[in-house]
Amino acid sequence: MKLATLCYLKHEGKTLMLHRIKKAGDIHAGKWNGLGGKLEPGESPEQCVIREVREEAGLNIENPRYHGLLVFADFKGEDWYVWVFTAEQFTGELTESAEGRLAWVPDEEILSLPLWPSDRVFLPWLAQEHIFSARFQYDGEEMCGWQATFYNPTARPHA
Repeated sequence: MKLATLCYLKHEGKTLMLHRIKKAGDIHAGKWNGLGGKLEPGESPEQCVIREVREEAGLNIENPRYHGLLVFADFKGEDWYVWVFTAEQFTGELTESAEGRLAWVPDEEILSLPLWPSDRVFLPWLAQEHIFSARFQYDGEEMCGWQATFYNPTARPHA
């Protein structure tokens, strides 16, 4: 089981995306992704996403917004649990990434990029208020199906 984070930085109607074209043996080769990576021992998802964005893009994000948990079952033979965030507040200078080419992509063009099939499903959820928990069933690189549950973040539990 792999534990990881994803972050989509938003600025003026664009999203910072990473075209995975540099790293040899990259399981995401040729795809466009958000920024992120695996949790280190003892690290929270929030600590991980802040560290990963700094390492991959040179930017320091503030107040990342949590959107949900994604489970990619049997993705290339492993189960991935991925916490998803967006960030609109950040400082620093964008640097070159060792993982690929960084680009600010207009939001309306993102779904036309080479993405994983599951990304086409969950990326529109980032514009909504609810928190989600979703499971995407893969067979290697092929998505076989998905299911999701949505939670209202402002709902109060009943007494």
